[in-house]
Amino acid sequence: MSTPKILILGAGYGGLLTTLQLQKKLNYNEAEITLVNKHNYHYITTWLHEPAAGTAPADHARVGLDQIIDMNKINFVKDTVQSIQPEERTVTLESGDVLSYDYLVIGLGSDPETFGIEGLKEYAFSIRSINAVRQIREHIEYMFAKYKNEPHRTDYLTFVVGGAGFTGIEFSGELADRVPELCEEFDVDPSLVKIYNIEAAPTALPGFDPELVSYAVDVLTKKGVEFLIGTAIKQCTPDGVLLADGQEIKSKTVVWAAGVRGNSIVEKSGFEVMRGRVKVDEYLRAPGYDNVFVVGDCALIFNDEGRPYPPTAQIAVQEGEALGDNLAALIRGEVMMPFKPALQGSLASLGRGEGIGMVGSKKLFGTSAALMKKASDLRYLYKIGGVGLALKKVRL
Repeated sequence: MSTPKILILGAGYGGLLTTLQLQKKLNYNEAEITLVNKHNYHYITTWLHEPAAGTAPADHARVGLDQIIDMNKINFVKDTVQSIQPEERTVTLESGDVLSYDYLVIGLGSDPETFGIEGLKEYAFSIRSINAVRQIREHIEYMFAKYKNEPHRTDYLTFVVGGAGFTGIEFSGELADRVPELCEEFDVDPSLVKIYNIEAAPTALPGFDPELVSYAVDVLTKKGVEFLIGTAIKQCTPDGVLLADGQEIKSKTVVWAAGVRGNSIVEKSGFEVMRGRVKVDEYLRAPGYDNVFVVGDCALIFNDEGRPYPPTAQIAVQEGEALGDNLAALIRGEVMMPFKPALQGSLASLGRGEGIGMVGSKKLFGTSAALMKKASDLRYLYKIGGVGLALKKVRL
């Protein structure tokens, strides 16, 4: 009997943890495991708001795959997925190569969800990859430099953050921390800098505990962030944003952080999706295919009340680990275990030394939340790369 081929697409949280779990569980001869990823590194999405604002280097948020993967056990292919042909059990890459599989794991991440808002795709930045955040950081610095030559252009110093979910709030906090440094570096009067955080929902951090939300808004307001809550962006233009109430904010920097949808390749490949995400069964399988599994932002799973879980890093990590175990079981003719997320709470940073969090029924504010977030980051680094990686990457 030939060795089963497991093909994993994407080295985000879900794809990477599936790979690492298989690496740990299986012997060399039990399966042929191939991991395809666009870059030769894994990036920590939940840290990207820092390099985007310039409060940490971009390299801080990435880890070389050769540091964490046993390349003798895993066949790594640096390429971009173009399409999946589930009927033929093949995947076509941008290089033209076609890979075949017995078991497929789709962990291709997300595309920004623009909700059909005109101009967002063309004119807004989004915090979604190492390259994207480098571009945001450089653009922000360029705006300060440009303002010195055109002091009448206050739109250069106006920054619009679309969305007051976790990413929008965390980026606003980092940007507010960075502004005083930029003002000093470029000799700009800090009172001219405006940061707007715009959210269509009736509250910031929708679905989060109201006391924690109000603490977060208070901290960021004191840092200079102006919130426009219950306000939808109707259009994004080269000159700024047009709001649903008719107001226009002139800005040369619009950063969209209001949600994601599953990678469009999944839908284009013929899988049944809702907002780009595949409604998977309790073993994370795609409907109609018992050999195709989906993890991370491309997977849609529901809780007991029938509501979808948000696509978080925490859930993607758990999916990856559970799927690694189940694929090993499948190959050995053992029984797979149904997946159920174990939610360990939510933590958000609000810039330097500040944060909010909910761990179990306990609310965390300020320094204790910021420290808990560091501990959670450390735990993840230790999980993927041991003590060495945790010590190398931790920022106290």
